Amino acid sequence: MADAASRLTALAEGLLAQPLPVRVRAWDGSESGPPGAPVLVIRSRRALRRILWRPGELGLARAWVAGEIDVEGDLYEVLDRIAGLLWDRGADAKDAVHPVRDPAVRAFARGVLRLAGPWPPPAPPAEEVRRRTGRLHTRRRDEAAVSHHYDVGNDFYALVLGPSMVYSCAYWQDGGTLEDAQRAKLDLVCRKLGLQEGDRLLDVGCGWGSMAIHAAREYGARVTGITLSREQAAHARKRVAEEGLTDRVEIRVQDYRDVLPRASGPARSGHTPPGPYDAISSIGMAEHVGSTRYREYADALYALLKPGGRLLNHQIARRPEPDEDAYRLDDFIDAYVFPDGELAPLGRTLATLEEAGFEARDVEVLREHYALTLRRWVANLEQSWERAVRATSPGRARVWRLYMAASALAFESNRIGVNQILAVRPAPEGGSGLPLRPRAWTENGTA
Repeated sequence: MADAASRLTALAEGLLAQPLPVRVRAWDGSESGPPGAPVLVIRSRRALRRILWRPGELGLARAWVAGEIDVEGDLYEVLDRIAGLLWDRGADAKDAVHPVRDPAVRAFARGVLRLAGPWPPPAPPAEEVRRRTGRLHTRRRDEAAVSHHYDVGNDFYALVLGPSMVYSCAYWQDGGTLEDAQRAKLDLVCRKLGLQEGDRLLDVGCGWGSMAIHAAREYGARVTGITLSREQAAHARKRVAEEGLTDRVEIRVQDYRDVLPRASGPARSGHTPPGPYDAISSIGMAEHVGSTRYREYADALYALLKPGGRLLNHQIARRPEPDEDAYRLDDFIDAYVFPDGELAPLGRTLATLEEAGFEARDVEVLREHYALTLRRWVANLEQSWERAVRATSPGRARVWRLYMAASALAFESNRIGVNQILAVRPAPEGGSGLPLRPRAWTENGTA
């Protein structure tokens, strides 16, 4: 009888109708596939049971997170070869692995079943999001989703993100470190918002406080930062205190829907008065809002800004779908990374902001910048692998390694992008308060 690797390779090539672009090493030590190619290591037959039970991305993801599938060689190369095999051939290739009526699929399933070993399939890894109940994007469900993603240990994120503790794409120039590029991004946001001494800034989804600290320290802004992550808030408050900025920065655990606009008045001692705000930054947060709530989100931010105030919305976008109603997040990302997260095309985001009353004044595309950032984060994780595993769990570290590497390739191939939208709430007479040359911030550092 042929060894396990040869049998798996033959089954895969029969299903895909072309040579397998990676080498396979099976649990019995056998190998098959093109010499010199990166190696897909199948450590256990349990991986096959997962794939048979949940064909497609989720089964593969569970086997990866559990350590039953691994890669020997360049992870990017393996992902790129597999993506080229399944995605670059068009929709027919993606759909072909699912219908049970397809003879090739049935033959593949029968062959894998003989190799898979006794049933039932293993339980999902502990890192998979728990069963979700209730309506999508309620306050309670959003809080649980944010906690799943962000409350996995500040020490872990510090290893991945580096000293900047910024979890969104950096702004790269020739040379420079990740910290330099993240500082440049924060400064770019502040310049686009036209921040000046004493301006009131609301930072929606403030993360670990980097934007709030930069705006207060470098521009003299009075900042309210809000997040649903208690671990983020605790870390951000500690950083604010260490910077001596507690009189200028307040960090709240609060939903954006609960930040009520009020007329300016006396503030609590050491804190920013409630809105209306002079400026709002939302950096990497809107992806959590969801399509059913996005207009509510836009309306809330519009109400929180004073006339003439500016919004900087920094958001990941996807390519439009032929059938927008059929869109859903990838199974792996939904189950392990961003539960209930949704990406929208840039055009839909712009339209919703304008429907809420905003005037869109500038869009800057940072797609390549995010790919560079993700590759640096992956390098940080790999260089500190043992410490990262101790800081969270082996499965969680594997989730982030796969997620960030695959995302880097997705940005590079233009399957997803990221954009900064600068919008204003026009004054009653229509004035925007922006300069005639709206890109001045990139030329001389001022707006």
